[in-house]
Amino acid sequence: MVSCLKILAVSVFLFSLLSLFVPWASASNGDTVSPELTDAEEALTLAYNAVSDAEEAGADVSDLLAKLNIGSEYLNEAHASFLLGDSESADRLAGLCVEAVNNVKGEAVLLNDEAVRSEMADFLARVFSSAIGIVIVVVGGFVLWGVFRRRYLKRVFGLKPEVSDGES
Repeated sequence: MVSCLKILAVSVFLFSLLSLFVPWASASNGDTVSPELTDAEEALTLAYNAVSDAEEAGADVSDLLAKLNIGSEYLNEAHASFLLGDSESADRLAGLCVEAVNNVKGEAVLLNDEAVRSEMADFLARVFSSAIGIVIVVVGGFVLWGVFRRRYLKRVFGLKPEVSDGES
């Protein structure tokens, strides 16, 4: 029992010392982020959504993804500079991010529109070629049926009846 009390006392003492050596963490409410960083984040999000829409439409967005990655690298560097206290560099990098992703957003919208038009043109071509194919098959079927019918009737009407001698 005495050893349990000693262990408890040592534990309480070590726990109280632990609070002295562990640094305390604090958090801010987020109001300290510069408006340039917020604008850059919003521009990057809008550009990403535009590239995603263009990719869903069937456009080749590999070049846009590379540019989007460059913009995200600028934004990451801007956040790192801001956390280090270099707000001037953070604002400059955030501006570079906005410039990079604004071009990406515009190109993505153009690629999306082009992909939608191309898809519509392909659809219409398939519909018209299918309709023409159906007409050819139906007309061809009637023509072949008429040719075979005439040949069959000619052959049937051209036959002469045969009568056997032993039958009445």
